[in-house]
Amino acid sequence: MAYRIGFGIDFHQLAEGRELWLGGVRIPHTKGSLGHSDADVLLHAICDALLGALSLGDIGMHFPNTDPAYKDIDSKILLRKTMELVAAKGWKVVNIDSTVCLEAPKIMKYAGQMKEIIAAAVGVALDDVSIKATTTEQMGFIGRGEGLTAYATVLLERGA
Repeated sequence: MAYRIGFGIDFHQLAEGRELWLGGVRIPHTKGSLGHSDADVLLHAICDALLGALSLGDIGMHFPNTDPAYKDIDSKILLRKTMELVAAKGWKVVNIDSTVCLEAPKIMKYAGQMKEIIAAAVGVALDDVSIKATTTEQMGFIGRGEGLTAYATVLLERGA
C-alpha cells in the first residue's frame, strides 16, 4: 500500500463585522476571519495538506481569491472539491491531525461539530480527525487578537 503525507497552514486576519468560521462551524465572536471566501482557516489548511500530499499545488491555485466565483464561498464546498481531486488521483484519507491557534474565543466546545463536518467531507470516521487548539500566550499578532492560524497534517493511502 502506498502512502503520502501532506502539511497545510493558513492565516487570516480577524476583523469586526465578519463571521468566524472554523471547521465548517460558525462560532459566535466579536470578530471573524477576513478573506475572499468565508476564510475558514482550518478547512483551508486541510485543503492545502490534501493538495500538497499529491503535489497538486495549493488552495490558491485551485480556488483563487481573484475569481468572483469563490467570493464568500462556504469552505466546506472547497474541501469537497479538493476531495474530488484527491479521489480522482486514486487516493483516500487515512487521518487528519490539526491545530488552530488563536487567543479567543475558546473553540474546543465546537470541536465535535467540526470533526463531524470534516469526517463526512473526507470520508473517514470521527476518530480519524483530530482538532486541537492553542494560544500564543498573548505573543505576536495572534496573541494581540489580530489574526489566527491553523495547521493540518494528513495521511493518504492509495485506494483499493
